[in-house]
Amino acid sequence: MTDVEELLTQARAWLRQDPDAHTRDELAGLVTGAGAGDNSALRELASCFAGRLAFGTAGLRGALGPGPNRMNRVLVTQAAAGLAAYVKEHTHATPTIVVGYDGRRNSRVFAYDSAEIFAGAGIRAIVLPQLLPTPVLAFAVRHFGADAGVMVTASHNPPQDNGYKVYLGGPDQGSQIVSPADAHIAAHIARVAESTTVDQLPRSTEFTVADDTVVAEYIAATAADARAPEGAHGLRWAYTAMHGVGWYTFERVIRAAGYPAPRVVKEQIDPDPLFSTVAFPNPEEPGAMDLVLARARQTGADLALAHDPDADRLAVAIADSSAQGGWRQLTGNEVGLLLGQRAAQQASGIEGASLACSLVSSPGLGAIAEHYGLGFHETLTGFKWISRAPGMVFGYEEALGYLVNPHTVRDKDGISAAVSILELAAAARIEGQTLADRLQALTELIGAFASGQVSLRVEQLDTIDTIMQSLRDNAPTEWGERQVVRADDLAHAQGSVPAGNILRYYLDDGSRIIVRPSGTEPKLKVYIDTRAESAEQARAAVTELESAAQALLDARS
Repeated sequence: MTDVEELLTQARAWLRQDPDAHTRDELAGLVTGAGAGDNSALRELASCFAGRLAFGTAGLRGALGPGPNRMNRVLVTQAAAGLAAYVKEHTHATPTIVVGYDGRRNSRVFAYDSAEIFAGAGIRAIVLPQLLPTPVLAFAVRHFGADAGVMVTASHNPPQDNGYKVYLGGPDQGSQIVSPADAHIAAHIARVAESTTVDQLPRSTEFTVADDTVVAEYIAATAADARAPEGAHGLRWAYTAMHGVGWYTFERVIRAAGYPAPRVVKEQIDPDPLFSTVAFPNPEEPGAMDLVLARARQTGADLALAHDPDADRLAVAIADSSAQGGWRQLTGNEVGLLLGQRAAQQASGIEGASLACSLVSSPGLGAIAEHYGLGFHETLTGFKWISRAPGMVFGYEEALGYLVNPHTVRDKDGISAAVSILELAAAARIEGQTLADRLQALTELIGAFASGQVSLRVEQLDTIDTIMQSLRDNAPTEWGERQVVRADDLAHAQGSVPAGNILRYYLDDGSRIIVRPSGTEPKLKVYIDTRAESAEQARAAVTELESAAQALLDARS
């Protein structure tokens, strides 16, 4: 049998078990085209069957389409059956799994497929009442005392993607899965895929659709942690949901907490699976916040806020006359340090309290922790690690993720972060200040920290491995004009130091550089952090090191 014949056999077997008319038609067209010698159809078919979407600590995520290398009803049904087997294996009583979904294409379909598989396996399955933000699902796992949770979302990925994010209950308190649970679940999924077709798996419609109580409880808990200060009614702000699901939950939170309503970007306020006004619905991407910044300028706002499509991340922009267009988006580190100081002030005197961030986030959080007498933890990237830091009262990562209320949600939560930023902005305004003034005051307290990043996007993933190995075999002794005084290879980390495919360099001026592969994109990333006597000096050092990092990557690639 030739490779093409084997590929067509695999595709036809998949086609026979696919319950989705859309992907069946798409796959049938590719099979017909490939069988007739259409090279374009053959390439696409080969891509759809080029392995299987890997199930890892982020669950599943990929482009929608037919085949095991795409997100579709067959793949999701197999994943649900594998998760069900894992949960039953680790639970003595009847287990509970909660399922949530956002507004992307097929999210509701994938959620209800999963609930039917869970119920068919004898599990108590609870589906959230409507499309909701990811933080509400993370809250619901704890609210229901569930053994696991599934959120169908691709967060801020492009429109053609969807994903399957898994949480565990019990001692993990509703945190995302970590190793070895991911490998065990993946093994169960593989056994399901190899032993049966999805139409042979038991299903049941005897699952529960939760009422609004769980959402109301999340709203009440979130609002209670950041009540509007007296006089907050004068705060003016703009907001966008970026075509996601954040607004209708967030709007209830800000009303409950007592904040004035924002001027919203109407074109982006309702869920839209096509994301029709943004090329890439990620607030970090250039141009993604153009509409909310325009709305802020039109209305004379003090600040602008944006959620990503599943509202687990938050972007903040402030008026700044020195910036192009009169507005400046704060970095994830700037927002993280503002929220970190807020948490440190609230936690002062609490025994064992600590702040936590990913190791590629600003060292400024450690300086805040030291100033307020709190513990401090650096973790690997991802809130599955940050949420598990001992005594953590606040955690963040530079990619716009913030964990403000660990007693409510053990994951990044853009809604609780947004209402906390509103509290800070309102309090500053009452005192005749701005968030920029608060950042300056923080600089005076702990020193001037600045951060930068250089990324190298690659066509072949093995290029990243080659560069990382080059940096290990021929370690740089300098970055630009700054000398390396210490180099750590965290692949060999021991003790409390997080281990991973990460290289870290400390330079003679106190700067820090970290090199690591991206966990979600074909990129090699270089993270730069500096500290100086003034913000201008710190930013100038970042600019110089960005140039040095780019030159080094170009030379090694």
